[in-house]
Amino acid sequence: MTVLAKPAKRPNCAHFSSGPCAKRPGWSSKHLEHAFLGRSHRAREGKARLKLAIDKTKAVLGVPADYRCAIVAGSDTGAFELAMWAMLGARGVDVLAWESFGEGWVTDITKQLKLEDVRVLRADYGRLPDLAQVDFSRDVVFTWNGTTSGVRVPDGKWIAADRQGLTFADATSAAFAQAIDWPKVDVATFSWQKVLGGEAAHGMLILSPRAVARLESYTPPRPLPKLFRLVSGGKLMQAVFEGETINTPSMLCVEDYLDTLTWAESIGGLAGLMRRADANAQVLFDWIERTPWIANLAVDPATRSNTSVCLKFTDPAIAGMPVERQAAFAKEFAALLEKEGVAMDIAYYRDAPPGLRIWTGSTVEKADVEALTPWLEWAFAELKGKLARAA
Repeated sequence: MTVLAKPAKRPNCAHFSSGPCAKRPGWSSKHLEHAFLGRSHRAREGKARLKLAIDKTKAVLGVPADYRCAIVAGSDTGAFELAMWAMLGARGVDVLAWESFGEGWVTDITKQLKLEDVRVLRADYGRLPDLAQVDFSRDVVFTWNGTTSGVRVPDGKWIAADRQGLTFADATSAAFAQAIDWPKVDVATFSWQKVLGGEAAHGMLILSPRAVARLESYTPPRPLPKLFRLVSGGKLMQAVFEGETINTPSMLCVEDYLDTLTWAESIGGLAGLMRRADANAQVLFDWIERTPWIANLAVDPATRSNTSVCLKFTDPAIAGMPVERQAAFAKEFAALLEKEGVAMDIAYYRDAPPGLRIWTGSTVEKADVEALTPWLEWAFAELKGKLARAA
């Protein structure tokens, strides 16, 4: 086995975690010094900051003017749960699952909501279900970007424009890095701590006029927790979409989110954010093409994520191991790079096939991804040599 010297160059920022993700370039806590702290978020100034966060979100993402946007509790998970509990059940449901979080929505729909008319369209990690099989006379639940498989839907063309049901898109690792086809989406959710590297616990809920109509016309046959209630007296609670959050938000986190939205505007808005993510991911894609022992978990190039790039080991000595030993190898690989301080948190997600997961979203610098790849080669050589010596 070839022995490689440690690379001379290190990433300036070793944060390649897929959530919470790297802070924006140039971030410092000094940017939070004007946060609205120590007072009620319901004060005029507090509501103004929350409304500004909503307005900037819609502006950067290009959300249609007649769509509603709200800050809700519980990160992306809370936002998506709110939507499912408040709206599902009016029609049959098609739910797509090709990775961990999609499977989580399947569990919630079938075992918690206990809906009866449910079709589950599944695919193995690395692939998408057959999108042509989706029935848009039904509600459709899916993840726009599968964070734990690195597989995304290629676009919104597969979604029927004349659909009768609603589309529910978990877009947490897609928003701000991928083009969301808004006319094809009725419910979208995401969290601040993904593509923009914000702080945790807050979710964003975006609703189309069709989704609002569902909320106002459908009463679910189940109790709804207070945090999931968006309707009062049969009408949408408009104030929630103007900055009057249902629960108390962290105004420190709000200020952090606003800071990163301002940065996003400074680099060209959504187009600039997408260019950065695409360029970062391309560094890895090009490296994969010239590296024989690794492959992209996503089989079809058109479905490869530009944020959560998931990798699998193809070297026969590793790929031929039992899954448990492959998992141990992947974890040792990630731990070795973390010990060197060059890549934090790049092991695969616990339910995914053993491998690596490297975040290449908009807040990551291309130069850091370029500096990372020689370290990946060094770590593989180190561990492959260790295996050879133990044989």
